Amino acid sequence: MNEILKVLENRRSCRSFKPDMISEEELQAVLRAGTYAPSALGKQSPIIIAVTNKEMRDKISDENRRLRGREEGFDPFYGAPVILIVLADKDVNAHIGGTQKYDGSLVMGNMLNAAEALGLGAIWIHRAKEEFDSEFGRELLRQLGIEGNYEGIGHCALGYAAQPPAPAAPRKENYVYYIR
Repeated sequence: MNEILKVLENRRSCRSFKPDMISEEELQAVLRAGTYAPSALGKQSPIIIAVTNKEMRDKISDENRRLRGREEGFDPFYGAPVILIVLADKDVNAHIGGTQKYDGSLVMGNMLNAAEALGLGAIWIHRAKEEFDSEFGRELLRQLGIEGNYEGIGHCALGYAAQPPAPAAPRKENYVYYIR
């Protein structure tokens, strides 16, 4: 079977990470894959914030936990040492509203699949929209010097898996319909 198709079939969400930091080479490869995601009219509306600083990672984790309504001490990123946050410019559109959500989702998908190809664990964590609609997120963007009308799309929690992935669930019936 083609190696890319194997990656697509084998990728699973990782919910338990080792604390070890991934290599710079691995990080750059995942980020590069994200930057090559398709985007409407080639506008490349998404941006990626790569968080490897533990103190900032923990602050973002705590804000995400709070937004989820979970108890203190819960880590919605499952101990992953790296958080890649995807945002997309709401002012960039391709003649239809909301294309930034799709463009950002493709960036997330590319990064998740790149992580699998490199033998890393990864998971998509939600609530980026709420984070960056809040003062917490707006302040983080100000600190980074990021200007624009950005919407949070998702977090790619990234690291080395602490345990092997579970097998894939069986594919549902009627997943594909044909018009031939």
